[in-house]
Amino acid sequence: MAVFLSYIFLGLSLAAPIGPVNAAQLDRGIKHGFLHAWLVGVGAILADAIYMLIVYMGLVTFIDAPIVQTFLWVFGCFVLVYSGVESILTAGKIHIQNQRHYEPRYKAFISGFIMSITNPLSILFWLGIYGSLLAKTVESSTKSELIVYSSAIFLGLLLWDITMATVSSSFRKLLTSKLLVIISVVSGLCLIGFGIYFGFQGLNLLLT
Repeated sequence: MAVFLSYIFLGLSLAAPIGPVNAAQLDRGIKHGFLHAWLVGVGAILADAIYMLIVYMGLVTFIDAPIVQTFLWVFGCFVLVYSGVESILTAGKIHIQNQRHYEPRYKAFISGFIMSITNPLSILFWLGIYGSLLAKTVESSTKSELIVYSSAIFLGLLLWDITMATVSSSFRKLLTSKLLVIISVVSGLCLIGFGIYFGFQGLNLLLT
């Protein structure tokens, strides 16, 4: 049980640091409520599952190629800057009333998925931490145990997703319209900041 809990904590540790997905969840929770914020996290978790599968199948050579890394940095830059600008432009539409500007739920899911699948930092985690963890676990554990441990990681990711969705949607009920707009703008600026960082890394990789 202690080992299982440690893997849950590992999943929480992966999701908890402030990053593009958390900023997007905060923005969606404020503007559209719990479900949209939660779906952003679910999309990100699906991307994590794909990377976990890639590592498990030993296909790390492909995503470790410089041209693929460059594409992910640049495309991630575009997605984050676009999302950040959209967040700032729509910040003025936030109101305390229960009526919310409608956004298709699938858009929140796709947003979280793209942000995570194009995040090279996620790749570094799955290649580095999970890759070494996989190598070590395979030596001392059965495949069924490996599945249980991997599931524990995703349980940790899901717990953080629910927590962020709950907190962000609760902000809407506790704060004034002006503060909600400020938070939305700050979230947008964070996304743009991450996007600029991604773009810089992609350009740097392209020129080296």
